[in-house]
Amino acid sequence: MYGLYDREGILRYVNSDKDACLEYAALFGLNDKSYSLLSLNNTGDDLKDINLDQNQEENNN
Repeated sequence: MYGLYDREGILRYVNSDKDACLEYAALFGLNDKSYSLLSLNNTGDDLKDINLDQNQEENNN
């Protein structure tokens, strides 16, 4: 599992494929000075069940 963080430390993208994270950065025109790519595998299996569906509706409550 990999996480792509912006330079402010906000998690922008999570994926099990490193290349997918880099493609996400390229899609949004992020250069390698504006993000960091970290392996999240050492954190255990806690992230296995995270659902980061970007198509979920925003909760306006």
